[in-house]
Amino acid sequence: MFRPLSFYIGLRYTAAKRRNHFISFISLTSMIGLMLGVAVLIIVLSVMNGFDRELKEKVLGMVPHAVVKGDPYLADWEAVDRQVAEHPRVLAAAPFIEGQGMVTGGGNVRGVLIKGIIPEEEDSVSIISSQMIEGRLDDLKSGEFGIIVGRPLAASLRLQVGDKLTVVLPEASVSPAGVMPRLKRFTVAGIFSTGAELDGNYTLIHMDDAGKLMRTGGLAEGVRLLVDDLFAAPAVVEEAAVSLGGRYFISDWTRTHGSLFSAIQMEKTIIGLLLMFIVAVAAFNIVSTLVMVVTDKTGDIAILRTMGATPGRIMRIFMIQGAIIGVFGTLVGTGLGILGALYISDLISGLESLLNHQFLNADVYFISYLPSDLQWPDVAIISSAGLVMSLLATLYPAWRASRVDPAEALRYE
Repeated sequence: MFRPLSFYIGLRYTAAKRRNHFISFISLTSMIGLMLGVAVLIIVLSVMNGFDRELKEKVLGMVPHAVVKGDPYLADWEAVDRQVAEHPRVLAAAPFIEGQGMVTGGGNVRGVLIKGIIPEEEDSVSIISSQMIEGRLDDLKSGEFGIIVGRPLAASLRLQVGDKLTVVLPEASVSPAGVMPRLKRFTVAGIFSTGAELDGNYTLIHMDDAGKLMRTGGLAEGVRLLVDDLFAAPAVVEEAAVSLGGRYFISDWTRTHGSLFSAIQMEKTIIGLLLMFIVAVAAFNIVSTLVMVVTDKTGDIAILRTMGATPGRIMRIFMIQGAIIGVFGTLVGTGLGILGALYISDLISGLESLLNHQFLNADVYFISYLPSDLQWPDVAIISSAGLVMSLLATLYPAWRASRVDPAEALRYE
């Protein structure tokens, strides 16, 4: 059967049991190093992609993409709501009232953000409905003074649906008994959980109840926008505000959470580059492996040259041998990386349960679990880079093998 001579000999050199076991060991370590480097790089970038996805879907699904506020309230929020929703890049809009306060319950006190909403409109701009674990967003009824809290806040205050808690505002009211803080009893109507930091300090009430509590006179503080492209939010909200005319204050997510998003993007880039250097080191270990193989096989090379093998054919033999090491290491590493990226979240969750320890605390990080998002373009780039570096690493040793002088090599044989 016809076999390409260069491929056949290169494969034999790779598969044969060498006399020098140290060379075999170096070849194995080069292959394992390349394999682990590729696998770790895929897993780490998938985790960074997961954090990026969770920021967009969870955190930015709860906080506004952009807001248009009045000074201090919108006199005709219905008209503003309707007009900004007509912008071609605005998917939905909803009014809100927002304020800082404290909630007390179960003998504990926590500072919270109190947000007044209209449930049927809030559902179009927020993911809160899909994150409810008890109750529903529609359970907030005007005049009933219901409140929806996050699971960490409910656990901290030992609250369940139906329990009472007291909302205290930092504004004082003068009464016959003296100066008293403004407070109101609310009933827990629901509990949500996004797994993000805001679960511990985010509460929702009906906008009518918020208007009474904060004395806005039935006016909304602003209108929240959901845009079709997160990165276009600053331009879209500016265009929407200009189309309204008058005096308005605008803001968007890049001012509130933009630094966090930028940090994730920068970390992904830096970590990717650093880990790519590890892959490069593993790939270029092939250079030392092949140099030792060339030294070990000098006599064989000289015999092949005397039998008519050209320098180009000798060069291809050793390029094929190095390429087999690189291709095998890269492909196995890619497979391990894909499996690791797909199951790393479950693995860490199981490890947390086994050790009874939470690695990511929502009080410190913006989410409480390790996300992973395997993206095939990243896999393709990493695998291609591993293969290219492996092939480049074969050039010098193969060229050195092609320069062996048969007469000099066989002089002492």
